[in-house]
Amino acid sequence: MILKTSKTMLATAAVALLTMTVPASVHPHVFAEARLDVMLNPDQTVKSLRHLWRFDDLFSSTVLMEFDKNSNLKLDDSELAEVSKTVFESIGEYNYFQVVTLDGKDIAMKPPANLVANFEDQQLIILFETEPKEPLKLAGKIDFGVYDPTFYTAIDFTEDSNLNVAGLPSTCKQSVIRPDPDEAIAQNQSKLTDAFFNDPSGTDMSKIFATRLELNCQAKG
Repeated sequence: MILKTSKTMLATAAVALLTMTVPASVHPHVFAEARLDVMLNPDQTVKSLRHLWRFDDLFSSTVLMEFDKNSNLKLDDSELAEVSKTVFESIGEYNYFQVVTLDGKDIAMKPPANLVANFEDQQLIILFETEPKEPLKLAGKIDFGVYDPTFYTAIDFTEDSNLNVAGLPSTCKQSVIRPDPDEAIAQNQSKLTDAFFNDPSGTDMSKIFATRLELNCQAKG
């Protein structure tokens, strides 16, 4: 889904989602290794989510060929800025692939102020940071997930340590949840088709399939 020059691929992915009884049948075409850092304020509220995605060689080479307008076999600053703009616009309608919930309820996130694209070791790297719209206290069960609801892009946290909270207080316990797709489908089969029609952004499906960092926190006092 990322960096499509037209709506054709997105439309194709949507049709596939609507016509297949099992969403997992739609295979990703783009792969990225990810890191998510949850940053905290001194008052133990969530300050921001810092995202880093490193894309696979094949997709990165495709981006290079498409955006290297002066054909010098590298992406100059102006070309990287165009990549950043394209990605920013492409994933904005999907909440930047973020799923944040507090006790099962969605938490609204501000759009990132900017999105930075780099090209290192022949791989495209995307970095951005988002903040909760309202103060998010460390109390109850908080989930931070990353998932492409169109199933076009696979965001992979290869190690549990790539989902991290710096300075997590002792009142919280953290764990990384990696849902088994078959089990998730079996448990939510009746909801999946309706979920797409009721929530075109795919939030419900993202909650089901996303690898996520889960915090269980006791309120102070």
